[in-house]
Order: sequence, then structure tokens, then C-alpha cells
Amino acid sequence: MEGTETVKAIKGGEFLIRETPADSIFIPEEWDEEQQMIAQTCTDFLAQNVIPNLKRIDEQEEGLMPHLVEEAGALGLLGISVPEAYGGFGKDFKTSMLVTEKLGAGNSFSVAFSAHAGIGTLPILYYGTEEQKQKYIPKLATGEWKGAYCLTEPGAGSDANSGKSRARLSDDGKYYLITGQKMWITNAGFADVFTVFAKIDDDENLSAFIVERSFEGISFNPEEHKMGIKGSSTRQVFFNDCKVPVENLLSERQNGFKIAVNILNIGRIKLGGATVGAAKQIITTALNYANEREQFGRAISKYGAIRYKLAQQAILTYAAETAVYRVSQNIEEATHAYIASGVDEAKAKLKGTEQFAIEAAIIKVHASEMLNYVADEGVQIYGGMGYSAEAPMERSYRDSRINRIFEGTNEINRLLTVDMMLKRAMKGELDLMSAAQKVVGELTSIPDFGSGDDETLFSKEKKYIANFKKAVLLVAGAAVQKLMTQLAKEQEVLMCLADMLIQLYVSESLQLRVEKCVALKGEENCKLQLDMMRVYLYDAAEQIASSGREAINSFAEGDERKMMMMGLKRFTKTDDINTTQARRNIAEKMIAENKYCF
Repeated sequence: MEGTETVKAIKGGEFLIRETPADSIFIPEEWDEEQQMIAQTCTDFLAQNVIPNLKRIDEQEEGLMPHLVEEAGALGLLGISVPEAYGGFGKDFKTSMLVTEKLGAGNSFSVAFSAHAGIGTLPILYYGTEEQKQKYIPKLATGEWKGAYCLTEPGAGSDANSGKSRARLSDDGKYYLITGQKMWITNAGFADVFTVFAKIDDDENLSAFIVERSFEGISFNPEEHKMGIKGSSTRQVFFNDCKVPVENLLSERQNGFKIAVNILNIGRIKLGGATVGAAKQIITTALNYANEREQFGRAISKYGAIRYKLAQQAILTYAAETAVYRVSQNIEEATHAYIASGVDEAKAKLKGTEQFAIEAAIIKVHASEMLNYVADEGVQIYGGMGYSAEAPMERSYRDSRINRIFEGTNEINRLLTVDMMLKRAMKGELDLMSAAQKVVGELTSIPDFGSGDDETLFSKEKKYIANFKKAVLLVAGAAVQKLMTQLAKEQEVLMCLADMLIQLYVSESLQLRVEKCVALKGEENCKLQLDMMRVYLYDAAEQIASSGREAINSFAEGDERKMMMMGLKRFTKTDDINTTQARRNIAEKMIAENKYCF
């Protein structure tokens, strides 16, 4: 018990320098009966209300999307994590993630849902006064009012704090008058309540305001025409001395940028969950087609080239799902710890999420790129029909692309991953320097090849992951020492370091999940999960080695480079395995069940 408590106190980013026991993480195999019922409600809702109407949704039939949001609200899906005092169900973070995942299979609807239940509701729930919460949250939780979030401007995307929207106090002191332009505002066509960011007078930082659609001075452009998520309402919003009562200032003056950053952390994890749901749906659809479509006298699911694609889709999806729920549990535990120490519940939820901002960025990048692969190969499995708008893959392919841009581009999130890790090290929150120096010392010693006599089921994989950590520390430590203050400008190096961190985190998450599965169900019942873990780690070693080599070649020369390359090779070495047979095993199971079944 004592060991478990220590693990529960793990801090964000600490996965790089600490070992995590398998029994300390949450895995989807542990959903209880109530959570499974909630998941089924989401699946049924999509099957009955969304999937049959995807064409009508994409055509933005008047009133359809807001009606669907209201229907979801009637089932309680909008208020899963809203406290009961404000009309919600008060469920934990993991359960809200489960809802996000299941509804993630809803194409454009999932975007409207996530924008409403996430960035449209949470700023008021977490930062609002009691009066603000009482006024807005119950109506948002039921869907009576729909929410939106106005941050991005034509000249302020990734650099959100550079926005030019301004607010000034009216002469009578009763209103803030907001003037400015916002763009890419999801749900803008029908939202009733907007969280709007603007700078008051000449303030350095943004402030946030709760703006109702009925307020004087607000207007909208027509709907944007987009590559994908066509059914999602996206408009520009204009404010021309928009009169906002002073009591609608959200939180404190100049606290808007902090609100935006913290809400984005939640949005990144939620996006990861939604992409997992979308990927599972795509795989099932691809399986259905592969089992039905015949070429050369056989179903195409019998061909190795197709089986490879199906298996790889499943492996990446299973891995992403694992990482999503690992960090969801971490956030939940951190939140409870803050509450136990006397922090207000709303602030505790924000601090809990902020603690794992590094993992949130990792999840966002990995899961969005996972979905891109799954959707792309879904089109390929369909062949010519995949390119036809009459078949489902064309929509999935287009809809998936936005996820690498949403919630901060993947480039920004990669840079943030490394930046946050190094900043926490500089603050003394993570002792990365000692760990990196230890790795350098190990390079000059004789490698420990081990006798192999004490090998257990997961000992080999655990050693791989321990070595992956050393590889990251080796390259990152050398980059910091060599480039110092210039490192922030060497974005190519930072990208490589981020990719190493991403592969490490997901690899460890997957190994821990499979280890816990075996403990729960037995090795015989987890053979395919073991196959997925082994294939993923084998591929991850190659990717970590490739990213490491690219980074090292960017800043090291001569003997230093030679030594580091030798170390990188040692730390990314894995035994050869028959990945072909492992993938065949995974594909055969899904083909037999005609669905994603893990």
C-alpha cells in the first residue's frame, strides 16, 4: 500500500525519471457497470440520432445540430462532470473522458459536443463566481443554452495573447464595451453564451468575459466552408462596442490568458479521447468492408497487405487509448490530493490538469496522428470507394485532419512538451540533470547484459523502456549542455526530443496496461494484447533511435557524436521479433469478430 501511495503522488513529466507500477494506473478493462451503461448510452445516441443523419448534418440543415445538442443534454451527456448542484451528474474525470471517447465517433457532432461541454462550459464552471455559475451552468448542462469560446483572431492563433480585441469601461461604469474580431469560432452559428477574450485598455494580458448572444453590438459572418467537419458551425464573430455587464467579467482582470491555457490543457486530453472513439469506428467500418469486398475470388480481408493495415490501425488505437486513460487517472488523483489539502474543488480540477500539461500535449500529438493514420488507411482499404463521397471513409478522412490543428497545432504541442519539461527541471520540480549525468556515467561503464535467469514475462519490455528513458535523457541532456540558451531556437532538435518523449510515454503506458491485463485475466487471455505491446515497442525503439540520431547530428561532432551514437544504439536495442505473425494474429481476431474488439 505504501508503494502505491508513493506512485499516486507522481508529478507531471516525472514518467521520464521514475518507474510506474502497473497496478497504479487505470485501464479501460476496469470500467464498472455504471460507466459501461453510460458508454452504451453514448453509442446508442450516435446510432439513432447522428449516424443516420450525417449527410443532413454536413449540409448544416437549419436547427439540426442545436437540436442534437439538446437531445444529448436530455440524456445527461452534456453535464457528466458538472456538479449536481448545477444540474449535472458530478461524475469523475475518467467518466467524462469515456463520454468524450464514445461520442468522438460522431464526426461533426463530436466537434459541436466537445466545444459545448468543454471550452464552452468549463471556463465558467472553473472560474466563474457563484452567481455566474448559478446563472449559466444549469442551462449549459441541459443544452437549453449552447456554449462557444472566442479566443482566436486573424492575427492571433498560436500566439493567443497577441490578440487585438479590446475592452473599455463605459462612462457609467456599468459595462465593458468590447471591440474586436474573432475567427474559427465553433458553434458560433447557434451558441447562446460565449467566453470572449480581450485586453482591457492597454493591459499586457487578456481578460475573459461571459457574453450572451442577445447583447448589443455582436454580429456574425456567414458559415465558413471547410475541408472537413462540415456539419460543425464555424463563423467569425464581431464585437462593436458590445455591451457586457461588469459582473460578466470572468475571474480577475488579466487572468484570461491563464484561463485559456488551462482550458486548452483539458481540451488536448479530451481531443485525444475523441480521436480514439473515431478510430475505433473507422476500424470497424473498414473491417466490415474488407470482409465483404471480394477481389480475385476472395474477401480482401484474407490478404496480408490488408491485414497489416487493420492490425496496425488497432495497435496504434489501443496504444493511444492506453495513454489517454493513464493520464486521466493521474489528473483524477492529483485533483483529489489538492481537494484533500483544502483547495477549492474547481481550482483543484484546474491544478490537477495543469500538473499533467506535459502529458496532455503528448496525448494530443500522438492521438491526432494516430487517427490520421487510421483514417488514411481506412480510405486505402476501401480502395476506389474510399475516395467516393458516397462511402463513409471520405468523410472520416477529411474530418480527421483538423485534429492536428485543433487545441494548438502539433508543432506547438511538440515544442511545449520539451519546453515544459525543461522549465520544470530548471525550477527544481524534476531532477533531470542528475538523471542525465547518471546516463552519461553509464556510457563509460561496461554494459550489463544480464544472465537472463531471472526473466519474468515483462522483464525484457521493462528493460527496453528503462533504456528508452536513458536515450531521451542522453540526447536531451547533451542538447541542453551544448546549445544552452540557443536550444529554444533549434526547433528541429526540439521536435526530435518531443518525438522521443512521445514514443517513450506511450510505450510505457502500453506495457503497463498489458501487464495489468495479464494480472487481471491471465496470460492465456491476453495473447493478442501481448502481441500489440511487443510490436509497438519494437517500432518505438526504431523511431526513438531515428529521432535521436537526427538530433545528435544537429549539434554534436567528432568523438562526442561517436560516443553518443554508441549510447543511443545501446539504449534502443531490442530483440528481433516476428512482427508479421503478431499482426496477423491481431487482424485475424478482428476479422473473425468483424469489429474493433480490444
